[in-house]
Amino acid sequence: MKLSRRARREWRIILWGSLLSAVVSAFFGIRVTPTGEWWVRAMHGVAYSLAIGTPIFLLQFKGNRLAFMRRLRHRPLAVYFAFRVLFYFVVIVGGLLVVRLLLVNDLVAYVRSDPVFRRSLVFAIAMAVAGNLVLEFGGLLGMGTLWKLLTGRYVRPRSEQKTFLLIDMKDSTGMAEQLGAIRFHELLNHFFRDIADAALECEAEIHKYVGDEAILTWDGDAGMDDGASLLCPFMARDFIAAQKADYLAHFGAVPEFRAVLHCGEIVAGEIGDVRREIAFVGDTLNVAARLLDAAKHLGHDILVSEDLLARATLPEGLKVEKLPTLAMRGRVAPLGIAALSRP
Repeated sequence: MKLSRRARREWRIILWGSLLSAVVSAFFGIRVTPTGEWWVRAMHGVAYSLAIGTPIFLLQFKGNRLAFMRRLRHRPLAVYFAFRVLFYFVVIVGGLLVVRLLLVNDLVAYVRSDPVFRRSLVFAIAMAVAGNLVLEFGGLLGMGTLWKLLTGRYVRPRSEQKTFLLIDMKDSTGMAEQLGAIRFHELLNHFFRDIADAALECEAEIHKYVGDEAILTWDGDAGMDDGASLLCPFMARDFIAAQKADYLAHFGAVPEFRAVLHCGEIVAGEIGDVRREIAFVGDTLNVAARLLDAAKHLGHDILVSEDLLARATLPEGLKVEKLPTLAMRGRVAPLGIAALSRP
């Protein structure tokens, strides 16, 4: 069975996270274990990491597929956090005891008097808290954005070439009135998850969500040579269509969307004081936003600028229909545009 990019991404993070945890734990084992060859002490640290770190990573990325965890997610944050803390404590203490039971005969004496156990307990808890902080911040900001903030990539504004895909849900106001605010929020979550699946398949980065709109980006020439940027909105349609029965069962409707694609130069940099984020400034994103507004009146759901078409490879199975140029306020030259469709 072929894994989706989302599943491959999750397993990749689990494997790399477990490997990093094993390396750090190996160094910790060498430092705190008083006797034995260095490689034996290192292997003890690795064993502790596998017994503790791997179950925590699995819960983080695979636990949401469990019905119990999905229900728990809808509980107050304090309840969800308390369960996570309890789970981590059980896994950490249980992992330490199980591994040590395999290494020594007198487990009771070890727990009572061995300072290594106490140090290992403190170290494991610190690792679990640090790892989950990184994962939670990565979930809020996006792993790519978090990494760029940590490395200071955009401390100074810099000019970059970007491709933008803007996806806007149709008739969101009517659906919100029909479903109510809470259920419409749940619908948006389902909708954005399908958009995220398409983004992962096309190797796009989700820049942000604005109301019922998602903004996806590619750096430089990424998504051009293989036509992934042009194919991405159709993949999003496919993911939504695959969940049609679920949408109808829960919300009584299947969401549809408009999408536009445009590319060009922007300036990227950190912005804000009390709350910081990476912002894109420039004509390219403004043109994409105006093109999305125009799509509502042109009768085509997926539009692309000719600037992007000239640089990208058209994937097999997509049809291009050139449209009249679009005059835009504040722009001297009209914008050449086309409609994309898949027969």
